[in-house]
Amino acid sequence: MQRPEKLLLVFFGMVATGKSYLASAWAKQYDLPYYNSDRVRKELAGLAPETGQQEEVDKGIYTPEFSRRTYDALIEHADRHFKDNKQACVVLDGSYQSLNERDLLREHFAERVRLVFVHCFCSEKVVKERLDMRAGDLDAVSDGNWQIYLAQKKRFQVATDKEQVIEIDTDAPIEILVKKITTELVS
Repeated sequence: MQRPEKLLLVFFGMVATGKSYLASAWAKQYDLPYYNSDRVRKELAGLAPETGQQEEVDKGIYTPEFSRRTYDALIEHADRHFKDNKQACVVLDGSYQSLNERDLLREHFAERVRLVFVHCFCSEKVVKERLDMRAGDLDAVSDGNWQIYLAQKKRFQVATDKEQVIEIDTDAPIEILVKKITTELVS
């Protein structure tokens, strides 16, 4: 894939929908900078990425205030990269579950970069399977669990027609998903 001039690719969706796995694979495929909200959140809290922070919904490092700091830091990371590179593509990865959160990105980067959202989703059966696997993974960075999934499901705001969105059901082999995103970007 030829790198477009200043592309911000934002992978979003609910917990355990495969967004981080897909976002990191896509960024690695094209040797692009990749910023993950779970890692940034824990860096801001002074924690190692693998440090478990099983909190109730909206508690601890998951309060709305701490989430605001996290998503502002993601914007700063992307901004810094775009300012340092004439031709750049940056990959962000986070839930971006509200229209307001996605609007902030759109407003911040308006007319400076091409902004494309990749909405990652899958069946609840697959979400449960992924959460069960993650629970036993000592290297997992995400603290998402079933209660968080259910809370996100209640408040998740679907994409609107003003957003350029690639819809991806992540219950497929990673190679197919990466290729689909690349194809969508160039068409």
